Amino acid sequence: MTVNKLEQAVGEIQNRREDVIDKLLQFASTDSLLFWGNNEELVKKQEQLWRPVLSWANEEINAKYVTTKGLDVPEQDEYSINNLKNFMENLSDKELAAFYLAAVNMKSELLAAALVKGHINAEQAFNAANLEELWQAEHWGKESASEQKRQDLKKELHDIEQFLRQ
Repeated sequence: MTVNKLEQAVGEIQNRREDVIDKLLQFASTDSLLFWGNNEELVKKQEQLWRPVLSWANEEINAKYVTTKGLDVPEQDEYSINNLKNFMENLSDKELAAFYLAAVNMKSELLAAALVKGHINAEQAFNAANLEELWQAEHWGKESASEQKRQDLKKELHDIEQFLRQ
């Protein structure tokens, strides 16, 4: 992701803040960090990488995120959704643009929030966002197309992090 693309996203955010926030809120209940595995080894890794982000988000956003071990979308209370909205509304245009791009790429607003606020770095965000895929690749082997997609995401997250720190 080029700096130009990130700066273009900031321009779009300036014109459509409320639309972007509303769109992001529609996906809050499907954040990938809310869907936990059933395999004991995978859950240990999720505890290691995801639990600290969830705890931070619950405190930073003042929310009570509900997780699941199934495929049903866990219902989040209105209080948590409203506080997520307030969190996003208080981001600068630059931060909201980075948040949006990171959230869409990682399928996680919680990881995006932690990245934007400097709670985690791009490498940690990448590892958490791809935890299940990386775990599967460890056990069943890597697939070249998936590996390339992950490397592209890693670069984008590093670009977002660098953009935020400028």
